[in-house]
Amino acid sequence: MFLIQNTLVSLDVLEKDFCCDLDACRGCCCIEGDAGAPISEEECAKVEQILPLLLPDMTPAARDVVARQGISYLDPSGERVTSIVESSPCVFARTNHQGWCYCLIEKAYRQGRIDFPKPISCHLYPIRLTHSGDLIGVEYHRWDICHVARVLGKKNKLKLYQFLREPLIRRFGQSWYDELCLTASEWEKQCKQKS
Repeated sequence: MFLIQNTLVSLDVLEKDFCCDLDACRGCCCIEGDAGAPISEEECAKVEQILPLLLPDMTPAARDVVARQGISYLDPSGERVTSIVESSPCVFARTNHQGWCYCLIEKAYRQGRIDFPKPISCHLYPIRLTHSGDLIGVEYHRWDICHVARVLGKKNKLKLYQFLREPLIRRFGQSWYDELCLTASEWEKQCKQKS
């Protein structure tokens, strides 16, 4: 672990190769799993504001879930997460005619219809954040469905922190990211000297 400002960054974040391969996985991380994506109260408020723009594009089943329980719920651990449809896809996930899953929030953002990209937990994945007092843990969540991303990351010589540059800067700021890059560079030098 490396201490960077108020975060403890896992070594995996610096060392692991990663690059999403949507051609291979088709966005299955929005479908697989037994709970929705972590979402903060502030993010919930933002999504509630833009919900009228998203509802027409949501599936009928997703609209029913949102009508019954809202856009989020507390999972068994007490964490607030996005609502899901029948124990599987996020209510904001859609699948196109080619079988690719995409996020309605991100699509609306890319089209310039809203100013909120998507929940930060989705933007940062496969990095997960944990909280302990004033410190934030920045950790790599290894999931079997992301095997193709590890393969493509290795092929492209792209580390996890490099692939997630944009969301890491969004969450922690440019100076934090610059410090992370410096730490990664120094760590790589040390590793090469030892080998």
